[in-house]
Amino acid sequence: MRLTIVNGFFLPVPPVSGGSTEKSWYHLGQEFAARGHAVTNISRQWRGFSDDEEQNGVRYRRLRGNDHNRELWLNLVDDLVWSWRVYRNLPPADIIIVNAVALPMWLGRFRPKAGKVVVMTGRMPKGQYRRYHHLARVLAPSSFVRDKIVAENPRLAPVIRVTGYPINWRSLSLDGLTQHPQLPHIDASEITLGFVGRIHEEKGLLLLADALRLVSQAPDLPKWRLMLCGPADIARGGSGGAFRGKLSNTLSAFLHSDRFNIIDPQFNERVLAGLYRRINIFCYPSLAEQGETFGVAVAEAMAAGAVPVVSKLECFTDFVRHDANGLVFDHRAPDAPAQLAAALERLIRDAALRQRLADAARQDSRRYDYGVFAEALLADFAELTRR
Repeated sequence: MRLTIVNGFFLPVPPVSGGSTEKSWYHLGQEFAARGHAVTNISRQWRGFSDDEEQNGVRYRRLRGNDHNRELWLNLVDDLVWSWRVYRNLPPADIIIVNAVALPMWLGRFRPKAGKVVVMTGRMPKGQYRRYHHLARVLAPSSFVRDKIVAENPRLAPVIRVTGYPINWRSLSLDGLTQHPQLPHIDASEITLGFVGRIHEEKGLLLLADALRLVSQAPDLPKWRLMLCGPADIARGGSGGAFRGKLSNTLSAFLHSDRFNIIDPQFNERVLAGLYRRINIFCYPSLAEQGETFGVAVAEAMAAGAVPVVSKLECFTDFVRHDANGLVFDHRAPDAPAQLAAALERLIRDAALRQRLADAARQDSRRYDYGVFAEALLADFAELTRR
């Protein structure tokens, strides 16, 4: 098959500047090419990258894009311009996978030779699905997102598939810690609580800080520490330097500086895998009711052997099961910090519980491995082209 992958306007492929969508489709493109398919991957121009090149059987085409904006309407304008630019540069294909908002509105109708249109819902629907009418498939990362899409456009219900999101399970699931100069040294005897993601207020990091204040007051706990990693700058989706400073100051009030680290985002996958493997308890207390679609970082942490502790967002219910492969707390409750603190304290104290949940989490996340995920997509795409 001839497959075209269209990414968004503000990040490059390969994913040298982060982005779960870009990382996922970079690897999936390589998986497709390794199985003999002709793959074109379209993304933003980036310093040091050629505008048109071929690597490992994948053709990369890079077009002019823009940085991410704080304002939604500005991002939508940039997406519209980007979609038109991509539309004018599309090669013929059998399947085109689109990670842009505006492009699917007209692509299937006016450029059928670009391939049957497959939309990956990387972000929460915001009304655009009402304007999508010529789609062969919609890949929803969670049941929650599927329901949102159907609410916007019930006619799409027959073409939606709930797929989750792919991860590099094989790499993440390797045993053992690997020391790396970019990562802090952590004593093997310490229990590490960790978060990987955007340093943004909607991720519930201040709620986490409130919970950890309570944990720090609990008597006779084994030695533990905190490690946060991710971008804080607005251009990469964070809440900015002021929020990062506020978070650091809040933690410093009750945690000694040698007991927590806020690390810059890591884009080297080997370094990132090493960081995940340092984490025993993965804290993801997101408050983004309408923002979270799946939780790639949660699945990656599970593959690396961490126990996930997540808020009660519906997007997590497809793969995090309370007391089976992780713990869930009610972030909407008045005592949310106390609930989160109780979950963390329970895991810090009980090594057998940590091991049981971690083993189950690693096994359950295997279904999202790139190879497994790619095979399922290719089988579906082959069926679409036969139709």
